[in-house]
Amino acid sequence: MKFTFLWTDIMVWLLVVSLLVWGWIVSRSPQVKKQWHSIFQSSIAISCAVILLFYLMFALLDSVHMRFAVESSGDDSVKSETQYQADMVSVLDKLFKHRIEHTERTYSAPFSTHEYAKSIVVNDQGISTQQYLPLKHVATDLAQGQSTSSDIVKKSLVGVAAGIVITVFLIALHLLLRSRSQKRGFKQQLNMVIKGQTKLPWRTAYLTLGGLIILFSWFYYLSFSYHVLGTDKVGGDVLYHSLKSIRTGVLIGILTTLVMLPVAIFLGISAGLFGGWIDDIIQYLYTTLNSIPGVLLIAAAVLVMQVTMDNNPQWFETTVERSDLRLVFLIMILGVTSWTGLCRLLRAETLKISQVEFVTAAKAFGVSKMAIIRRHIMPNLMHIILISVVLDFSGLVLAEAVLSYVGVGVDPTMHSWGNMINQARLEMAREPMVWWSLLSAFLFMFVLVLAANLFSDRVQFVLDPRAQK
Repeated sequence: MKFTFLWTDIMVWLLVVSLLVWGWIVSRSPQVKKQWHSIFQSSIAISCAVILLFYLMFALLDSVHMRFAVESSGDDSVKSETQYQADMVSVLDKLFKHRIEHTERTYSAPFSTHEYAKSIVVNDQGISTQQYLPLKHVATDLAQGQSTSSDIVKKSLVGVAAGIVITVFLIALHLLLRSRSQKRGFKQQLNMVIKGQTKLPWRTAYLTLGGLIILFSWFYYLSFSYHVLGTDKVGGDVLYHSLKSIRTGVLIGILTTLVMLPVAIFLGISAGLFGGWIDDIIQYLYTTLNSIPGVLLIAAAVLVMQVTMDNNPQWFETTVERSDLRLVFLIMILGVTSWTGLCRLLRAETLKISQVEFVTAAKAFGVSKMAIIRRHIMPNLMHIILISVVLDFSGLVLAEAVLSYVGVGVDPTMHSWGNMINQARLEMAREPMVWWSLLSAFLFMFVLVLAANLFSDRVQFVLDPRAQK
């Protein structure tokens, strides 16, 4: 086995390291630490943060890719280099290996034991009949005479019990660490959490975490015996597809924002501080970009990218690498085309800050422009930047779904909620209607976007001085 790093894997793990470093820097600044402490004093904010971290965990599990060695022929006399399989698998793929290998023939409803539509079956007498064929990889361990409903209830209790055990262990571990850091006894810390007397609403955080873990444990344990969210047209498990799509949505939401930030910050501050012909050029640039319909601009860039990739097949060895490179290009395209709004905001704020007394005094004392930007302008723009980052995240997640729906998003072979919705478009017109693929993609995307929006509201309320008046 060897680890293989895709471009997006490198980007997401660099992001994680950067966030850890930034968190360490924040912990050393009492003022910034107090602001973030105020953000998490809201029960809604800390609950949404737990949900976002839960989504991020699945994105990270799907960002560790491996290749396994090809089994040797058994001839030890011939020694050669180890050959590895072309297919790459992630940690999430290993967790759902039982559902990747055991696919069905076609559609099946959630928790069903038979296919969703009738098939023509010819018996030994040559008579054709229409029947609901049984699924091959569902309830294989069902005892003779045992009903499906009783088996689901029994396994649901086991899955929920496992989730409760995991939740209790994690909460107890966190309480132990908190009690030691606060120099309190474990029972005292537990009583304070139960009564809601802690500075941060840990009770709400624990309840949210417990609900998510129990729900996932229930789904995961049942996935060994049933298709919890049904199967798609080719018999693939919809729960597995929905979880795999988390990585695509999270990466587009986070990495696109990081691509956009340097361009917006540099041009916005330059236009507001230097003025003159520099301001005129930057204003002309983002006004021109805003006059072009965003979908058409992105579609044109994606088509150019697609032609370039088709003309250079030597860039990638597998379809996974090809789809990953297309995702990187899509992130770059979305970042380059979505910086104009933040740039306009930063320009206006920089114009206002550059006229205040301390900036005027710094100019009079001959302080360089770079020093003024670093010491006076950037610290006063951070609340706008942070608010824009959180607000743009949910918009970019939805943008991926829209672009994939119209055919200019991620590669069709890549798991994404947009591709699931695009495939469900024809399924909704079937008779009987296939509804679970669309519903699954909608629910997973809805929870992520709702949590991001509610969290951004709290960030805006705490960091924006005008929101507190």
